[in-house]
Amino acid sequence: MPKIIVLDNIAQEGLSLLEQSDNIEYVVQTGLKDEELKTALREADGAICRSGVTLSEDVLTDNTRLKVIVRAGVGTDNIDKPAATRQGIIVMNTPTGNTFSTAEHAMTLMLALSRNVAPAFQSLREGRWERKAYMGSQLSGKTLGVVGLGRIGQEVAKRAQAFQMNLLGFDPFLTAEQASKLGIQLCDTVDEMLPLVDYLTVHTPLTPQTKGLIGVEQLSLLKPGARLINCARGGIYDETALAQGLDEGILAGVALDVFETEPCTDSPLFQKEGVICTPHLGASTEEAQTQVAVEAVELAVNFLTTGAVRHAVNVAAVDPKTLEALAGYLELSYRMGIFLDQWDEGGVQSVKIEYRGHVADEDTKLLTASLCAGLLNEALEDSVNIVNSQVLLKERGIEVSEFHSSEMAAFASSMTVTLTTDKGSYTAGGTVFGNNMPRLIRLDDMRLESYLDGNMLIFVHDDLPGIIGNMGTTLGTHKINIAQMSVGRPIEAQPGGQAIGVLNLDSIPTAEATADLASQQGIKSVKSIELPSAGEKPPWI
Repeated sequence: MPKIIVLDNIAQEGLSLLEQSDNIEYVVQTGLKDEELKTALREADGAICRSGVTLSEDVLTDNTRLKVIVRAGVGTDNIDKPAATRQGIIVMNTPTGNTFSTAEHAMTLMLALSRNVAPAFQSLREGRWERKAYMGSQLSGKTLGVVGLGRIGQEVAKRAQAFQMNLLGFDPFLTAEQASKLGIQLCDTVDEMLPLVDYLTVHTPLTPQTKGLIGVEQLSLLKPGARLINCARGGIYDETALAQGLDEGILAGVALDVFETEPCTDSPLFQKEGVICTPHLGASTEEAQTQVAVEAVELAVNFLTTGAVRHAVNVAAVDPKTLEALAGYLELSYRMGIFLDQWDEGGVQSVKIEYRGHVADEDTKLLTASLCAGLLNEALEDSVNIVNSQVLLKERGIEVSEFHSSEMAAFASSMTVTLTTDKGSYTAGGTVFGNNMPRLIRLDDMRLESYLDGNMLIFVHDDLPGIIGNMGTTLGTHKINIAQMSVGRPIEAQPGGQAIGVLNLDSIPTAEATADLASQQGIKSVKSIELPSAGEKPPWI
């Protein structure tokens, strides 16, 4: 009989469900650490935890019995997922359990901020009746900007509609059609949205792309009197910039549930008027805790009794034969997804993948999932992998299609990916050279052969003598070394039109260097792309 160990306190409703499972044995052991924890896990087939226990590489290594870990909640930072994957342990979370609670808390902060609830109550506690001092602002008729339209962002939007607010949204992975169904007008960029909003709320993960998303420069774009809310992740707003915005009268209010550093008990924002803060209470409701406990138990029991996998944030080790046959293309497809996410512009509407040659005869579903995982790698709050990537795209109204041809064309095997966005179509082709070396062989209508790793600088230019040399010289003046170089022309082109250059650099060009490169004669466009280093594998390989 499979055995589940519960490592943290969870709601009684979850424990009752375990008690009612006739085909499952369970034990509750909280507060375990180090060898005690390691020993206990070796005696279980499944584990349920929250954030109170740390499942490190050391704890998980050499565990031949444990098959699944379920986090009762969203965050899995306390679980070493690469270590779990290497051990063949599925890691799942419960992403839907706290959706409503977090969305409601965002609305709570928005309302409390608008009607000065906290300072007005404080004045009463101090014996003052100051109606005129706390004149508020109604939500009806105001414009709310929502950055990130995943589960929580969409629920916030629904509730804002009930208050008759106008909705603007930014999410590169939500189609205009899907947004329209939700009553949301999509913006191409966050900066485009900012001058139009009275309120702004963010519901994205904290990534290099979203860290400091709203800083001093962005605050200057807001209309005076805007109010900002964050129930997502600390660091998306620059807290120093927020304080400055309040001092300068750009912001009428700031409401934060999350902070760059937590626990946070001392912030310059706490002493400013127009601020309301809570200590990361977004998911802190009895209902949310009950829901995540019940869902966690259901996930663990279903997996151990039927093999069903839902909400996985990793994937068990790939079958050795499949890995041997597809390892190079699993890496290629993942890198091409990350590449295209940075190369394209606008909101993605569809993904088309063409497999040609020998690879077309393999089971390409895994490759497609790997590409989608790369495409969504930095975009979503959910942990993205080859198990859930296509589902997450489908939830956003993005169609993914595959096409196969045994015809080899120029290479024995290749794959071509076309993203259709509201700005146009973007195409990249790739293949694998030699011993699993991913290469970029096509970019839009240009043919080339380029390394697909590290810091890439891509420039479109007039096909004239001296341009490549000028680019190298310019990079040299900025102390940036070129590791590899590739140039190409349109597939059917003759000399003298436009061409493309791809440079693999030892360091990321500064904004100043990029601007200098773009200003060179004959240069039409310059873009930097950051990819994993050569040899760095996706987490599931």
